[in-house]
Amino acid sequence: MTIESSRTDEQLTIDAAAQQTGISAKVVDATAVVPRNPDSQSAGGGDDDGAQPASLSSKLFRPHTIISFVVAIAIVFFFVRRLDVNPGEVWRNIRHANVGLYLAALILYYLSFVARAIRWRWMLKQAGLSEENGFSIPGHRGMLEIFLLSWFVNCVVPAKLGDAYRCYLLKRRSGAPISRSLGTILAERLTDLAVLFVTMSIAGIIAFRGHLPSEATRTLIIGSALLVVGGIAVVVLWYGRHIVERRLPERFRMQFSQLHESIFACLREPWKPVGVSILIWLADGMRLYLVARSLSGGVSFSVAEFVALMSALLTILPITPAGLGVVEVAMIGVLKLVDVNASLAGSIALMDRMITYWSLVIVGLILYIRRMRSDVR
Repeated sequence: MTIESSRTDEQLTIDAAAQQTGISAKVVDATAVVPRNPDSQSAGGGDDDGAQPASLSSKLFRPHTIISFVVAIAIVFFFVRRLDVNPGEVWRNIRHANVGLYLAALILYYLSFVARAIRWRWMLKQAGLSEENGFSIPGHRGMLEIFLLSWFVNCVVPAKLGDAYRCYLLKRRSGAPISRSLGTILAERLTDLAVLFVTMSIAGIIAFRGHLPSEATRTLIIGSALLVVGGIAVVVLWYGRHIVERRLPERFRMQFSQLHESIFACLREPWKPVGVSILIWLADGMRLYLVARSLSGGVSFSVAEFVALMSALLTILPITPAGLGVVEVAMIGVLKLVDVNASLAGSIALMDRMITYWSLVIVGLILYIRRMRSDVR
């Protein structure tokens, strides 16, 4: 397969799945559940609904993407000055960081991807995507690579296109219909959001002793709004399935049915995904706690947990790629509320984002280049 043909497959699938939040007919695969060659395309071209979208590389240079990075840079420069962060002090703090604790934080972060990969493989099996049903689902190592690549896409392109890219990669490797794999991702996201909101609320109450500041309250409002929207969507899907199917064009009804079945196949047995989600979010808090300790920051675990989960929640907002700029400023603002000086707060935010954002860009870029070279061969 040439690199050009690989990109064509990528073009047809990523944009098709990019509308996932609306559960549009364009997000689903135009094939049935019958296994097929993952490198082949359906004759009807259902994955793109006749569209000829741009490739991942060209998306990076679209005006919308470029503007989002400019906005991120502007946010950082504007608010860093207003928050009285001294770049010289930030650099001094970083130079004297405890490397051992920082590496422990880095390792813990990437271990969370292992947990995510194992959980998704289990959810795919619940949705009927398994070796027993004829799908060559990648092993844990392959699933880990898919996760890292999808999060890399989230880091360089706004609007959570990484989830669509995850469907694309799984389809290429196993022939799994996008409609079914997308359903598992929607169930996964809803589970993560519910656990995140509950854990963040508990951590916030403990950290601020029941008196949440306005900045923390606004974050909880965002989380509760997203959770309500997700809950309403699940109820509508469950009780309004037949109404929705009747309104869809004939050629999309099978795909919607597959999407619906995979979502509820996962949600019917939520305890394993919920348990893994709890571990993931607790690990997120521990990661930030270790980063703060590496900089001699006097941050309690409850504060670290709240700030880490607040950061994860803000990455959902499609303002900048992976919340770049928005997350850093919010972290500094909340840390200042617990008497962490501005420059130390800036150091903690920068060092944490070096793990959760910039390391992913580097790792993901390496994996992406390797994948494109393997396609050439």
